[in-house]
Amino acid sequence: MAAVSGPDLVLDGCAVVTVDAAGTEYRDGWVSVRGNVIEAVGAGRAPAFGPGTRRIDGRGCLLTPGLVNTHHHLYQWITRGVAADNTLFEWLTTLYPVWARIDEKSVRIAATGALMSLARSGCTTTSDHHYVFPRGGGDLLGAEIGAAAAVGLRFHPARGSMDLGRSQGGLPPDEVVESIDDILAASAAAVERWHDPSPDAMVRIALAPCSPFSVTADLLRESAALARACGARLHTHLAETLDEQDFCRENFGCTPAEYMARLGWLGDDVWFAHGVHLDDPAIAAMARTGTGVAHCPTSNGRLGAGIARTAALVAAGVPVGLGVDGAASNESSSMIEEPRNALLYARAVGGPRAMTVRTALELATLGGARVLGRAAEIGSIEPGKLADLALWRLDTPAHAGIEDPVVALILGSAPPLAALLVNGREVVRDGVVVTVDEGSVGAEVAVAQRALLSS
Repeated sequence: MAAVSGPDLVLDGCAVVTVDAAGTEYRDGWVSVRGNVIEAVGAGRAPAFGPGTRRIDGRGCLLTPGLVNTHHHLYQWITRGVAADNTLFEWLTTLYPVWARIDEKSVRIAATGALMSLARSGCTTTSDHHYVFPRGGGDLLGAEIGAAAAVGLRFHPARGSMDLGRSQGGLPPDEVVESIDDILAASAAAVERWHDPSPDAMVRIALAPCSPFSVTADLLRESAALARACGARLHTHLAETLDEQDFCRENFGCTPAEYMARLGWLGDDVWFAHGVHLDDPAIAAMARTGTGVAHCPTSNGRLGAGIARTAALVAAGVPVGLGVDGAASNESSSMIEEPRNALLYARAVGGPRAMTVRTALELATLGGARVLGRAAEIGSIEPGKLADLALWRLDTPAHAGIEDPVVALILGSAPPLAALLVNGREVVRDGVVVTVDEGSVGAEVAVAQRALLSS
């Protein structure tokens, strides 16, 4: 009988927090990986596998599932630091004319910089909501999909859209909106070209009309019908600010959540970004239908949008994940900051028991996987799941003396990564992204930002 070969990789000697249904944790444990799949998880030291197994020494580290970012705008990486003290509507009206000048090259550069930053902060899967398509800008969605492939992150780009320009009562200028026919054609083409429904997919497409104040009801209805016909998910901004709530009451005679319900935008294939201003009936309807929320605490604080009712959403059974949101409303775009800020915001309004550190970590991992429809594949460390893993170094002076590694990760200083694996491939090693040249990317970003803001 031929000998069975060992795994390709073992991470050994680390604390392991699996985020599985039983809450399994090991103070000293190991995980083995074969190909792109987790093969085994165990306590103590790993078995003595043969010379064909590569070993990563995890002593002094904590191994968690890779973090899942459920809302972003990658193109905004080259417009950071603008309108730093404005409300959402003021910020948007300032930046729309700038974004009207983006093109395929600038989006590729911006996306590469943003994805590199996400990787360095423990993110293995990210969504992106790209909704600005200037005429003649080129293949913008393809540019960011190419950037994600280069950096090596699992990617859920949402083909966004706007068809309600300023001349029709919307917020965006007319030069950045598209016709419904063009939007639907481009959306169908994006799904046909890139959407991969296979269990280990690196790219899946969603359809994502931008917001109630930038799209028409017809676009929302037809996008939902198209997405459901082709097996794609649906995404949009909702209930982010009181300005949006006033807009919906004035124009539609209802709250943002009621408006979306009228248009068929509730279901387990839908997730909303923000959900800051949701009342009890809205939360109940979302829980009943399995509609998800991408909670973006840092961006909500940056724009003064308010504090989402995260504890109430979780208690009701609404799928909740975390998002950094666009880099122009969260300049650091650090995914590991989001569970900390989610916890702090929840406790600020609900007391110290409103959210635990382990709930915060779950929102950043398995919660995000649920929101993106991938809880069976990613979000926890279990045999058979994909090898998307973050190995955090907690043997630093900043973390010395914090006994509980999850407390150290969530409430302590953001720790460096010893390693980040995506689909079994090492993307970060000792705090450095190894798939792209960080220095070159940073230089390209600086040039692209100067060119865009000065044009």
